[in-house]
Amino acid sequence: MPIFWLTQDISFPDPHLTGEEGILAVGGDLSVDRLLLAYKIGVFPWFNPEDPILWWCPDPRYVLFPDELKISKSMRPYFNQKKFRVTLDTCFMDVLEGCQKTVRKGQSGGTWLTEEMKAAYFKLHEMGLCHSVEVWQGDELVAGLYGNSMGKCFFGESMFSRVSNASKFGFITLVLKLKELGFWFIDCQQGTDHLISLGARGIPRKEFLQTLKDNEREETIKGSWSDLLDS
Repeated sequence: MPIFWLTQDISFPDPHLTGEEGILAVGGDLSVDRLLLAYKIGVFPWFNPEDPILWWCPDPRYVLFPDELKISKSMRPYFNQKKFRVTLDTCFMDVLEGCQKTVRKGQSGGTWLTEEMKAAYFKLHEMGLCHSVEVWQGDELVAGLYGNSMGKCFFGESMFSRVSNASKFGFITLVLKLKELGFWFIDCQQGTDHLISLGARGIPRKEFLQTLKDNEREETIKGSWSDLLDS
């Protein structure tokens, strides 16, 4: 399968045409309109700062269905003892910066999250479509994650943790709330040991894309989610 070059027109090739390597297209921009279209059809940007924008639609696609969430025995005391406090949408940019600056295994620096990417996701946050999960130990932000919400699907982007198990605590809290709200799945994009341990699994790209088609009929919970955990 070819890798397509994008123009300034807000469009993408059919994501079913993505090759085995998972890259559908190169180029384009990170405008709000393009990002919204990308997530709607199952495509996401992921690239190094020195590279052109790469647009991905891997097969299989890793997702976590809320009913399949795995909470290990070792995590249960954290919830029983309320070791962390979780909030939503209270310090979005702090979470993005935490994700950007966290050094990952095998990397010499931070993540792929460039300043341009941060600005783009902040615009989506201002539109009430991109949300952050904050995990606190006392008054200290010790972990967080963020992602986009469209219809009954949550598209996870990145997470960070400064304290052991804090990011798991925040992720589990989010999944339990999304389950309560009737969300179908959390898009994890690709499989990692961390996410697989929590219940994420790969599904065929064809199945993932069909679910997104069905999701177009669902209403999106727009606006700040800061009060969502209280409801």
